[in-house]
Amino acid sequence: MQIDLATHRTLAEVRQFLEATPPEAAVAPSRTEAYAHVGRTLRRFSYWKLNKRAERGLLRTYLQRTTGLSRAQVARLIKAYIAQGELADGRKRAARPFRRRYTQEDILLLAETDALHGTLSGPATMALLRRAFEVFGDERYARLAGISHGHLYNLRHSAAYVRVLGNLDGTRPAATPIGERRKPRPEGRPGWVRVDSVHQGDLDKVKGVYHINAVDTVTQYQFTGCVERISERYLLPVLERLLASFPFVVHGFHSDNGSEYINYQVAGLLEKLRVEEFTKSRPRRSNDNALAESKNGSVIRKQFGYGHIPGRHAERLDRFHREVLDPYLNYHRPCLFPRVETDAKGKQRKAYRQADIRTPYERLKALPEAERYLRPEVSFAELDREAHAQTDHAAARALQEAREALFAELREAA
Repeated sequence: MQIDLATHRTLAEVRQFLEATPPEAAVAPSRTEAYAHVGRTLRRFSYWKLNKRAERGLLRTYLQRTTGLSRAQVARLIKAYIAQGELADGRKRAARPFRRRYTQEDILLLAETDALHGTLSGPATMALLRRAFEVFGDERYARLAGISHGHLYNLRHSAAYVRVLGNLDGTRPAATPIGERRKPRPEGRPGWVRVDSVHQGDLDKVKGVYHINAVDTVTQYQFTGCVERISERYLLPVLERLLASFPFVVHGFHSDNGSEYINYQVAGLLEKLRVEEFTKSRPRRSNDNALAESKNGSVIRKQFGYGHIPGRHAERLDRFHREVLDPYLNYHRPCLFPRVETDAKGKQRKAYRQADIRTPYERLKALPEAERYLRPEVSFAELDREAHAQTDHAAARALQEAREALFAELREAA
């Protein structure tokens, strides 16, 4: 539909045109004509002199209807016309490339520098380029002397650089084949143990003892130990004792990615003890070893605090762990066991109920067919005698007295 737009000279004619013309009627045949029409209309009605909002809105609607442009496009054109006094289709102009700051010669100089010095780090290479110009007066490095860290790597990845030196590979983390990277999957069965270490502080650059904390995933059965140094010589005997202390067969061993556990010596020990699964925590998955880490705070730190204990006292502390702390933890210290509930949307939530609070030994006995999980040389009759040898209060009182005596010995030996 072609209409002579030059006949619309007043706002009344514009309003009449809008009422009589269908909304989908766009009469401007091209974008160039549409831009010209917008400029003519704005000049004809002196858009910038209109004081009433309704009059400006009427002209905007008129321009939308007669050009086929959107409301936002018309608003941008009006703003551009008022600012510049003219309108032009900027899409027809060829894009202007950014002026290159570093030339092909600069890239070749960088490649030569990297070839000579073995591709040092970014800051070290920047220092070499700056010294070449400022200290040794080589004018060829005038531009490269002020290069930024980010732009240095941009040039290193350019086609010209790659043709000379090849692709620049970043440092790759060393992958160790020991252990499977996943969390334990006990499926309600005891015997999947999580292990972690707790360092008892440094003093004047002297290392303190290390506590070893081993916790069963399902029953929260817990055995602890202490070593003078976190090395194979000290760690392996204590680790073997802890795994052998569990009344049930140990099927899985899980730790974080520390080198004290992820090594061939520990892997050999687990193979000797016929532990079937050796798993390690995944990156950015804080819950993979959360049970052991929570026991570090609620048990180890609560008993020993954060103060420095010299490594020479490791044997005394290990005896305290074995004879006093471990029996209390497994037979007299109640633990919370979550009950997993699934809502209508399929999301799982953990609920902690009073009825589910038990000691680790009570949790073990409550498992269906619990006898089949025990080691052949262990029976519940024997474990019952140990569990009921003293009351919870008596065991806690004995623990406190033994701990006070231990720290008194440590103070005297200091």
